[in-house]
Amino acid sequence: MAALEEEFTLSGVPLSAGPDGLLGVEPSDRTDQFLVTHSGRTVILYKVSDQKPLGSWSVKQGQIITCPAVCNFQTGEYIVVHDDRVLRIWNNEDVNLDKVFKATLSAEVCRIHSVQGTEPLVLFKKGAIRGLEALLAEPQQKIETVISDEEIIKWTKIFMVFKHPVLIFITEKHGNYFAYVQMFNSRILSKYTLLPGQEEKSAIQSFAASANRKFISLMSLSSDGCIYETLIPTHPSDREKNQVVVRSLLLKAVVSGDVRNGVALSVLDQDHIAVLGTPLSASKECLSIWNIKFQTLQASKDLLQGTSGQLWYYGENLFMLHGKFLTVIPYKCEVSSLAGALGKLKHSYEPGSHAVPHFVNWETSQEYGLGSQNSEQSRILRTRKVEVSLQPAVSASAQLLLTIKNDTEKHIEVELRKFLAIKQTPEFHTTIGDIVTGLLGRCKAEPSFYPRNCLMQLIQTHVLSYSLCPGLMEVALEKTDVQILQLCLQQFPDIPESVTCACLKIFLSIDDDSLQETDISTESVFDYSDTVRDEKMEEQTEIMENGFNPEEDNSNKEKPQGTTEETTLSPVTPKRAALLNAVLHSAYSEAFLLPHLKNIPAQHVTLFLQYLYFLYLKCSENATMTLPGIQPPTLNQHFLSCIGRRQGEADNRRSPSNIPLKNKRMKINEIMDWICLLLDANFTVVVMIPEAKRLLINLYKFVKAQVCDCWIYTEFCLYSQAPPNYHLFLNFVLEIVISNHGGFVYRSKLW
Repeated sequence: MAALEEEFTLSGVPLSAGPDGLLGVEPSDRTDQFLVTHSGRTVILYKVSDQKPLGSWSVKQGQIITCPAVCNFQTGEYIVVHDDRVLRIWNNEDVNLDKVFKATLSAEVCRIHSVQGTEPLVLFKKGAIRGLEALLAEPQQKIETVISDEEIIKWTKIFMVFKHPVLIFITEKHGNYFAYVQMFNSRILSKYTLLPGQEEKSAIQSFAASANRKFISLMSLSSDGCIYETLIPTHPSDREKNQVVVRSLLLKAVVSGDVRNGVALSVLDQDHIAVLGTPLSASKECLSIWNIKFQTLQASKDLLQGTSGQLWYYGENLFMLHGKFLTVIPYKCEVSSLAGALGKLKHSYEPGSHAVPHFVNWETSQEYGLGSQNSEQSRILRTRKVEVSLQPAVSASAQLLLTIKNDTEKHIEVELRKFLAIKQTPEFHTTIGDIVTGLLGRCKAEPSFYPRNCLMQLIQTHVLSYSLCPGLMEVALEKTDVQILQLCLQQFPDIPESVTCACLKIFLSIDDDSLQETDISTESVFDYSDTVRDEKMEEQTEIMENGFNPEEDNSNKEKPQGTTEETTLSPVTPKRAALLNAVLHSAYSEAFLLPHLKNIPAQHVTLFLQYLYFLYLKCSENATMTLPGIQPPTLNQHFLSCIGRRQGEADNRRSPSNIPLKNKRMKINEIMDWICLLLDANFTVVVMIPEAKRLLINLYKFVKAQVCDCWIYTEFCLYSQAPPNYHLFLNFVLEIVISNHGGFVYRSKLW
């Protein structure tokens, strides 16, 4: 169900719009403020809630603004282009545009796009795109030509996909339309030819688009009054060829083909669109909202004074030029359902009708048909009125859920903090789950909405689990939010192995510069980072291993070379180590984890093995070292305990003890299990990598040395006088230890 609310104008002063209407309406960096650019000389900053302008700036006489002014969300400054090539940058304190920063460019500008999360992007009329900072560093740099001669850019749009900007622009040449998609994370520009469908035999008059992880849904409103859709992949299969996509019919005859002032189209959410134009059954222009999922008209409003055929939307407000005044029409779109599309929802109401209050005022309730028939009955009900008035009108959780649907991220964060300060009730964990579901629902409906601070607060309540909110980690993976993924791995006990492995891939692939800028808890790597790299080691005349000098007995052969050096240096940064530790501490089942480990790229497998080897060396570097944990065994006790280990334990889902992650350290058996799993899944690939050769040899030598040490220690402590079959027994012990904790050596046939 969708509804259009009462309209209002932003100013009582008529706007000097040109024959083509306004140049544009763009959001400011402050909530509820918008930049309106006239097609002449003026830019006005409006505050919608106050319905009045906050500032106005004009270029001097003889100059003409040629593209809409935008806000640089990184600096809070405003940017505009006049006379096609002259770029101006100013802020709220500036009064005269003639005295602000000026840069003259070498080519004509078509449009400047600015969204939160990235720097402004400048699109030139010949199709080239530049970041603002690179352009200001060298304003007269040569701008290449991307589109062919006689191609004209008709429409442009920018999206944020996986935290990276994606810009699409549509060109027209001799009645043919082309789409160009620029991916800024890979610097790839793809070109598509838009072929008309079999039923389409008219010119396109308006475009709109939305984007998800896989496709850009490009919608076009043609002169035949129909809306067509084209799906353009965000990751093209062939990046060099001019690819072809076909438009398909989406909605039929939504407006009249007899257009005087143009038509406009906007995508409100995944199921609703707004159309501005003249309907088939009327002669006046109107604004309508359509449900494209169920092909139904949801709401419409007549615009008797006519429009310029332009439509903008931000948040839950539609902007248009109605007559000579800039008009705002708030709208509401509920979650799409068949009952809502048919107007059969029980709680639906007609705009302008009086809603019956949840709790009745018995003295004034006659206007709703609920009042008493005489004064005596009114007196009887008066005591009931007092009891009702003592009840809260709406619960705190319900108010918060309403806030999540409509308000800004900052306001939601404040209200959430207030809610969490309230005394917890028995159904607190269910309420928290509902709040997370509400936030994630809005995230999917509005790609620009991502309240990470709110989500972090909710995770830290320690009442959530993966099964209660499975979409949380999905959204965090999509946004590459490693901080939230780390918290989820620390807090959730029931994360599927496929999700754990997806987190591992991101932790291994993300670049160090991105990690440096991210606030990641490194408490879990404190104990591992206490290396000797900052200490000057005194030279020792002999090296003791597990209480013995390996040179004293040639049967106990070699100490692994390079052990001391490798233990002093971690192959990853502390922040990446903290992320990897979160994965290592998570519960898993070998049978379910193994298939997903096979999908990790070879270079990342090598890096992970190097880190696991580093942890293994740290836990094993001297015999008296106590392994982390509650009442932990020493290293040799650990090896001896392996003798009685049952084979059936390997099939159970392994989970560390219920110790807070920041107080837990890796146990040597956990490290060895991960090494075995990783090599089981990728051994045939790893042995082909030259960089992994030294690592495999070191693993072989180190485990061999540890097994030999275990053998010597057992003989020394338990059998001062060995029985006749003692050597056979030790061979059996050796076989058990290798099969349980040196399995990678046995499988790789290095032993």
